[in-house]
Amino acid sequence: MKKMKVLSLIIGLSLVLTMAACGNGGGDADTDTPSGDGPIKVGIINNPPSESGYRAANVKDFETVFTEANGYDASTYYSINNDEQLDAAKQFITDGVDYLLLSAASTDGWDGVLNDAKEAGVKVILFDRMVNADEGLYEAAVVSDMAQEGETAVTWLKGQSLATYDVVHIQGVMGSDAQKGRTGALDAEFASGAMTKIVQQTGNWSADEAKAIVESVINSGKTFNVVYAENDDMAKGAVAALDAAGITHGVGKDVVIMGFDCNKWALKELLAGNWNYDGQCSPFQATVIDGMIKQLQAGETLPEKKVISEEKGFDATTITQEDIDTYGLGD
Repeated sequence: MKKMKVLSLIIGLSLVLTMAACGNGGGDADTDTPSGDGPIKVGIINNPPSESGYRAANVKDFETVFTEANGYDASTYYSINNDEQLDAAKQFITDGVDYLLLSAASTDGWDGVLNDAKEAGVKVILFDRMVNADEGLYEAAVVSDMAQEGETAVTWLKGQSLATYDVVHIQGVMGSDAQKGRTGALDAEFASGAMTKIVQQTGNWSADEAKAIVESVINSGKTFNVVYAENDDMAKGAVAALDAAGITHGVGKDVVIMGFDCNKWALKELLAGNWNYDGQCSPFQATVIDGMIKQLQAGETLPEKKVISEEKGFDATTITQEDIDTYGLGD
């Protein structure tokens, strides 16, 4: 009987100590977790890192910020297919995430899912790209001004004062915010007759598809003096086709080469005079979103609904190594 009393006392003391440890708000508690009661569940929907150098940098940025050490339980789904992204968003909502972070493959078709998120109490933050939906369906957007990127690039092109503008236009994934924005200003020039559309076709952000498009134009016998590719990888593919055909490109050469994203390797092509222009598109949105989430977790109101990254365009005749070191993406 005495042994049983001692055992009961030991068990009781163990329970008290365990409860005290579980209830302790200091010591080993995760002070980085804004809610203070466990990690914040985040569902991230993004394009795959293989899409482009820009996307690889974007994915790495999110992987660096949304970590367990920073107070997050993050899951990511990658696809360039809008329907697949929609299904993933529905699953994240069902799984009970606290936040849905979205870079939409297409601007359209998101109203229903975003309404479902709102009803479920899931806060939505857009990044990289906007969607065509009521702004009341998302908390904030951290994006590039894709239309401004297109306008900046076309303004630069018009400033080259070419005798004619015969353009091979290689578009990104159709319906994406990046494609629409970078296409808009060029379409206006085609419509006005100031520039001639030799071909306008999607390369789906792929170097191989862009190479095939330019090869087809060359084989058709059509002449052109501008390649306007909506990302660096497609510009690279276009250049490969030109090289194979013995057509010169770059500063003072037969064909003007234009890309977007500012990968380091692309900016080096500008510095070497092999390309002519590259438009910046910043992939670094994760830290800004992290700050927004922590504000929301603290019950604060976000000061801005839409945060637009500051971006510029680079000209081969003025770019410097310092520009490459400062603004170039990747290694």
